[in-house]
Amino acid sequence: MLEIRNVDKLYHSRGKPPVHAVRALDMAVKAGEIVALLGSSGCGKTSTLRMIAGFESVSSGSIALAQRPIHELPPAKRKVAMAFEGYSLYPPLTVRENIAFALKAQQLSRAEIAHRVDSIARLVEIEDILDHHPRALSGGQQQRVSLARALVRDADLYLLDEPMGQLEPQLRAVLRGRIKGLLAERGMTAIFVTHDQTEASALADRIAVMEDGVLQQFASEKELKNRPANLFVASFIGEPPMNLLETNVAQEEGGFRLAVGADVAFHIPRQTLDVTAQQALVQADRIKVGIRPQRIAIGTGESRLRVVSNQWLGDQSHVAGECAGHLLVAVTSSKVAARPGDVVPCALEARHLHIFGADGVCVRHAEAR
Repeated sequence: MLEIRNVDKLYHSRGKPPVHAVRALDMAVKAGEIVALLGSSGCGKTSTLRMIAGFESVSSGSIALAQRPIHELPPAKRKVAMAFEGYSLYPPLTVRENIAFALKAQQLSRAEIAHRVDSIARLVEIEDILDHHPRALSGGQQQRVSLARALVRDADLYLLDEPMGQLEPQLRAVLRGRIKGLLAERGMTAIFVTHDQTEASALADRIAVMEDGVLQQFASEKELKNRPANLFVASFIGEPPMNLLETNVAQEEGGFRLAVGADVAFHIPRQTLDVTAQQALVQADRIKVGIRPQRIAIGTGESRLRVVSNQWLGDQSHVAGECAGHLLVAVTSSKVAARPGDVVPCALEARHLHIFGADGVCVRHAEAR
């Protein structure tokens, strides 16, 4: 298990205010678990990975791996294997020698080293370049060599920084499945950094969503989509992302009325809300609600959507339009016969709403499907 406790990272530059890259990070990764650090550029995910690896110092807090405090140990003593986004291969060595480098330090037999190198080379499809030097390789090939060099090792933790960012889509999709299978089969604990939601969903058991150095939510993909902790997670997770609407709040008999302009309003029964949610609605005049594109029905309902665009993607339609002063996106599995400028009925149901308090924290989630 990896335990990160109250970790901060500040970067200091002479004459400039410090940059607070990671703030009070608490996270526990189970043994054998695959975790993704997901977020936009500059959110703190790579700094977190480098602190775990030992290439960045911890400003405050602690990191323990397999019940060993490691935050003050040099990288070589942490039993961590890492594949860098920048490859960091040894130029004088061949691909085979680069992959085998760490294995030789374990004093394995030549036959065992050769077997491991050949196996991992087949997995990442580099067996035909094992005798080449790094300077002769493309960016995608170098990235696969770096990945192979990390995965071939025996380690307590595997850290992968944007492990497949340079690969073409078809190869990336194939390798995701193979790497996930290898990690699961060998019970390897792994953390990888990515900005790609598809990659995070395909590889990770749980996803840590970060923004501005803060861990926003750490959960499975399903929970992130169905039970987002706050507005950031709700708007960041999902493709297309959640629709967010500003509403006016009024109390009425049996509950609350959330009005989106003059044309759309939702009745939220009081009994569907816990105490925190009721207090949030009592105290606010305006709050935001969210609805997933897949929960908006097109062609039925009392609301009206003026179509702005209608895209058929081969297996689903993405229809964007104006409704009650907001631009909404709806997703349906069937083709929609509507052109830009057409007005079509749509259904926005109160049971499908996520409700966010004034502080952005989600106080009520939509009903489960």
